[in-house]
Parts: sequence; C-alpha cells; structure tokens
Amino acid sequence: MNQGGEMRETGAGAGMEGAGSIFDPQLFVPTQGFMGCPNRYQLGGAKLAILGLPFDCGRHPVRIGARQGPFAIREQSALVRPYLPPAADFNPLTALGVVDCGDAKVTPGRIEPSFETMEAAMREIAGRGVRTLTMGGDGAVTLPQLRALHRFHPELVVLHFDAHTDTYPPSGQEHHNTATTFTRAAEEGLIDTENSLHIGARGPTYLPGVFEHTRALGYELISGLDLMERGIEATLAHIHERLAGRPVYLCWDMDFFDPSCAPGVCTPTWGGVTSREGLAILQGLKGLDFVAFDVNTVSPPHDTGGMTAFLAGTVMLEFLYLACHVPSLASELQLTG
Repeated sequence: MNQGGEMRETGAGAGMEGAGSIFDPQLFVPTQGFMGCPNRYQLGGAKLAILGLPFDCGRHPVRIGARQGPFAIREQSALVRPYLPPAADFNPLTALGVVDCGDAKVTPGRIEPSFETMEAAMREIAGRGVRTLTMGGDGAVTLPQLRALHRFHPELVVLHFDAHTDTYPPSGQEHHNTATTFTRAAEEGLIDTENSLHIGARGPTYLPGVFEHTRALGYELISGLDLMERGIEATLAHIHERLAGRPVYLCWDMDFFDPSCAPGVCTPTWGGVTSREGLAILQGLKGLDFVAFDVNTVSPPHDTGGMTAFLAGTVMLEFLYLACHVPSLASELQLTG
C-alpha cells in the first residue's frame, strides 16, 4: 500500500514485461519505487515517469558519491507524504499515474557509454509523450537528457537553479565534466540559450570569468546576490514573463540550497537559500509548461542523517505538483488547488 492509501506494485521489476513495455535490460535496472509508486515499464496511462541516473564522472577532487543519489532519495521518500493542504490537497502520484522506471544502466566514471545509455533510456520514455522526472547523479547527467529531449522539443529552454553555472570553459583534453554541461548544450544547439536562465550562482570558483562566459553563450544569469537583491517574488515574476508558453526543462541542483539544510552535495557553497525559500520558489513556478524535471547532486556519503536526500524527495514532490499544473494537463486532470 502506498502513501496515498492505494495498493501499488512495489517489488523490484514489477511490471517489467507485457504489451507495450519499454523494458530493455541494456537500458534499465528495476528498483523500488519512489514514494511507493509502481516500478513498471508499461507507460500506458502514465503522464509522468521517474528515472534514476546513478552516475557521476568520478573526477571531483574531494567528493565522489552522487552515483548513490537515486538510491538514497528513494529510501528517504518513505518520509514524503503526498498531500499538501491547503494549496494542493490531492495526490499527484495518482493524478499523474506516476511510474518509476528504475535506474538507467550506467557505469560511474565511464562517461561516453553511460551518456549513450541515459540518452537512450530518456528517449524511450519521452518518445511516448510521457514527461520525465529524473534523479542524479552529478550535474553531468543533464546533458544526455537534453540530447534526448531536443528530438521532441527543438525549442526547449532550461531553467537551472544551482550554486554554479555548470557553464565553464572546457579544460584541457576533457570533453565532458559536471562544470561544462551547459557549455556543451549550447555548442550542440540542444536548447534555446537566449531564453534559458541560470539562477543562484554564488561563492568562489576555480576559474576567473565564469559568469562572463555563461552570458557570452547567450544565457541569462541571475546570480545568488542578484536573487537576494531582487527578492523571490520579483524573480518569479521575471521567470514567468520570460518562459510563458515555452517548453521548459527544470534542472535543480541541490547545492542551490545552503549547506546548512543540504550538506550532502558534491560542492557545498555557503550563502544559499533556506529550505523554506527554495520550496517557495518551486511553488511559485506553477503554470509553466514543464516537459521534464531533473534533481541532481545528492551525495549520500557526505549527507547527515539523510536530510539532503529527504529534501530532494520533497523537491520531487513539488515537481509532481508543478506537472499537475502544466496548462495542457491541468484542464485534463481538473484538479482543485
């Protein structure tokens, strides 16, 4: 029985086979379901599917462990309850027919083959018109997702909340790392950079000119300092003005939060938002046309009592509410709140 009181398939591999299944053992690894939703590969009736991306590049100089993020988030999701009265007194898992497609079958540290698998797994889901919600993994997992989604949404824009721009200049012979995700996305023409936003970058960097490089690629950058000076309400109004009517990929790096409430991340940076502020920002995004959601950079070996994974699970719940209010779905679902 799940959090909402319905009987659900929860055993690893439940619903792998059958008509219409996308299951491919070369792409997917069955798992327990997020918040008790079914681990299933038949997507009929599902408006959103969850996918874990247990990958990190293995090259962080101090912290390696984001590959364990999806497992920890699913584990802590037992603490996440589906109803959020008075604003959203309904179960988004039921409303969206959410299924958990387990994890992409990746090998941490092996970048190119893992990127190919993540892209293919995403393509299997998105190609059936189902929205995606993914759990990383480090920030590098976003690039293969954008490659997959560009096929179906050529005018895709990114709304990226992060302590870092992840839009650094390439370094040496290394073609991919977590810092160059959105640099590569711009170079490959995967997104509309002129209408994409990076929000919350702050703190020390290991290279000069990072903000200038980000803006030179066409992105709008609202730094953490700018966010605090403008205020959350004004920033949200600006986001809605810029992104209304556009297909949006929402990427949320958990180090957007201050490490006092999210210590288990790859690159903690002081001066971030509180959990209350971060969740308020998410709730204020209601009404945008989200086609995909991405939460990343939970590093369980560096977490305290699972609090970062628990918060990431709560962020995912907010994503589900946002999906329910995508204009094309809201009228179909006829929800209140």
